[in-house]
Amino acid sequence: MNALWILGICLGVFFLAYRYYGSFLETSVFEINSSNVVPSKARQDGQDFVPSKKGIVFGHHFTSIAGTGPIVGPAIGIIWGWIPALLWVLLGSVFIGAVHDFGSLVVSLRSEGESIAQCANRLLGQKLRFYFFALICFALLVVIAIFGLIMAVLFDSFPESVFPVWAEIPIAIGLGLALKNARYPLWLKTFVAVFLMYVTVYLGHLWPLVMPEQLLGIPATGLWTIALLVYAFIASILRVTTLLQPRDYINAWQLYIALLLIFSGVFVSGFSGDLLVQAPGLQLFPEGAPSIWPFLGITIACGAVSGFHSLVSSGTTSKQLSNEKDAKLVGYGSMILEGLLAVLVIIAVTAGLGLGYTLPDGVTLFGLDAWNQHYSSWGASAGLQSKLQAVVMGFANILEYIGISKSIGAVIIGVFIASFAGTTLDTSTRIQRYMIIELTKGTRFDSIAKPIPATLIAVISALFLAFSSGLSGKGALLLWPLFGAVNQLLAALALLVVSHYLFSRSSRYCWVTLMPGLAVFLMSFWAIWSQFTSAIQIGNIVLFSLNGVLMIFSIMIAVEFLKLVPRLFYRFQKR
Repeated sequence: MNALWILGICLGVFFLAYRYYGSFLETSVFEINSSNVVPSKARQDGQDFVPSKKGIVFGHHFTSIAGTGPIVGPAIGIIWGWIPALLWVLLGSVFIGAVHDFGSLVVSLRSEGESIAQCANRLLGQKLRFYFFALICFALLVVIAIFGLIMAVLFDSFPESVFPVWAEIPIAIGLGLALKNARYPLWLKTFVAVFLMYVTVYLGHLWPLVMPEQLLGIPATGLWTIALLVYAFIASILRVTTLLQPRDYINAWQLYIALLLIFSGVFVSGFSGDLLVQAPGLQLFPEGAPSIWPFLGITIACGAVSGFHSLVSSGTTSKQLSNEKDAKLVGYGSMILEGLLAVLVIIAVTAGLGLGYTLPDGVTLFGLDAWNQHYSSWGASAGLQSKLQAVVMGFANILEYIGISKSIGAVIIGVFIASFAGTTLDTSTRIQRYMIIELTKGTRFDSIAKPIPATLIAVISALFLAFSSGLSGKGALLLWPLFGAVNQLLAALALLVVSHYLFSRSSRYCWVTLMPGLAVFLMSFWAIWSQFTSAIQIGNIVLFSLNGVLMIFSIMIAVEFLKLVPRLFYRFQKR
């Protein structure tokens, strides 16, 4: 099948979803009102609460929620076939993920910019707040460690991306200073910043920077992980207008340009008849893989639905939105765009990879042979480095059809992925700081409830996790199997909070968030139970214990769902 048809159908679905379902959510479900006072203005402090233009907030929000989630997840999930992967991305992002993100943002906007955990405390009670905080802190701990590792792997595999990613920091700081000066128009400042960014991409191609394989006995990935976590500490305690906003804004433009180039490449290669899907449409029993359900649903998370997004919506974005009317574009629109990015990744690894993949020994594989190189078994599919390479080379093959060499194309995509991972690393560290401060404020640990000590705890705990299995910095991979289930459990809990919010307003549309919340909860509970039984069989005490704790949390969340469902049906009967 020609991948061009897949892209055309998906573009149509996403356009209709934003135009009609997004508008239904905006006007009927959440009743967005542009006259409502937003937290960024009511609590403006120049540090975290900063009213900003919607284009800048959109760039920050999208690059923060995207990271490498919609890249790595689909690149692994298509082992079960491109049809179920594509359907989950389409239906999940439209009816679950975008609703989840939009709802979390609105609830936080109308709660003085509180985090979703604080909103849970007010709407559901102190006990569930504790479960929420525990899940969030665990998820963020793994995210900070794993995204540091993802960037380290990218730097190690594609040293051409090192200079552009680090050079983006001074460019972003310069843009941040320029944005405060009204002397020049925004388009000119944007053009200069993005132009400089792509100059560094070319320079990175000319002068790749390679970390020594061993320095003080630490492998290259371990050294990069340390450097990146130090960066995360510094970046996350700066004012959002100093680095976070302008860097995310530049990254958003990186995305727009990359999407334009990829779309052009897909159209040219598609019309030529070369961009053919090589992966099987459905493959229920890949070698060594778990069952397609529930594991497809927790493997492809960010491209369909992700609990982490609720932390961004309520953690940083709600503190920057200058008008409630912008919530649809930022909340719903960002998730739709992320779903489109996931679709492009599916095209890259199912069709783009088949255009040619060169092995280290110089042999080039094509078609199904190239696809099988990465997807012959679950063990091969789940490898982090191999999946990143599959995505980069798949996109590079597509870009070659519009005259961009494979080497330059690989740098453009590598920088794009690494920049997004850096955004998520910074935002996750900042949100973890918020969580630690909220959790300790007013307790005997009140001395921790300050930016620097709270951020130190966030970074040092991630550092310990990263090096828990050795000096390579890959310790977070030990807990990665748990993260997917925890992430989706967070999404279910966030949807429950939004449902309670709608219920408290006597909304007739509680089902819009409650039904997806129940579906995601059942999927995540199923995954936790499966991993719990597997841990028993293999005798893994750590995974057995952690999954046992998650089982308890899941049961407590299920009780809250069960309390709400009968009340909802009773209300419908009265109507």
